[in-house]
Amino acid sequence: MNNILTIFRREMRSYFNSPVAYIVIVLFLLIANGLFFWSDFFVRGNADLRGLFGISSFILMFFTPAITMRLLAEERRSGTIEILVTLPVKDSEIVIGKFLAAFGLTTLSIILTFVAYISASMLGDPDFGASLGGYLGLILMSGVYVAIGVFTSSMSLNQIVAFIVGFVIVFALFMLDKILPFLPTVLASTFEFLSVDYHFRNISRGVIDTRDIIYYASMIFLFSYLAIRVTESRKWR
Repeated sequence: MNNILTIFRREMRSYFNSPVAYIVIVLFLLIANGLFFWSDFFVRGNADLRGLFGISSFILMFFTPAITMRLLAEERRSGTIEILVTLPVKDSEIVIGKFLAAFGLTTLSIILTFVAYISASMLGDPDFGASLGGYLGLILMSGVYVAIGVFTSSMSLNQIVAFIVGFVIVFALFMLDKILPFLPTVLASTFEFLSVDYHFRNISRGVIDTRDIIYYASMIFLFSYLAIRVTESRKWR
């Protein structure tokens, strides 16, 4: 646990000692809150957060691969990963520590959009349960995206390649339930369950179903496990 915390703190310092964290947070807030206030508040006159959650879930597809692409790819390219593994640190601790740092940054960005809920509460009466579910859904969704980003970063020496592959996987999972009309009935339910957006929409209604929580936890575990195995595989080469 101490090694995980050490790597977590190291990565968080790396984010906040450079413009990366500030750019990510400011851009995320400007786009998410800006579009929400403009379209929902001033155009439609809606005092609920459904628009914010829809916008944020879409933005995360681009932002998350961008903040994870360097985590392991840059370490491998520069050779610092070899120095890191000579320390008494397990590969799993490296991956988990880096995952938690990126997950912490995305979670902080999501939490800061809470100003939208405060504004909506002043102007209307948003459903607290649905709002809480929406924030929980965004955080869990970002966890899956971060795990995917760490996995793709572990596979490549090139950050751009890691970003593109990560985005493609994230986008595919997001779109799975959008192509159901074109699929045979026997496959439709499977593709729907595998869709990350399907489970997000369920939670954002304010109904916390254990199946949705298990889905997110399983996807985070799967891609984190794959990242660990890819990181370990360099020892076999």
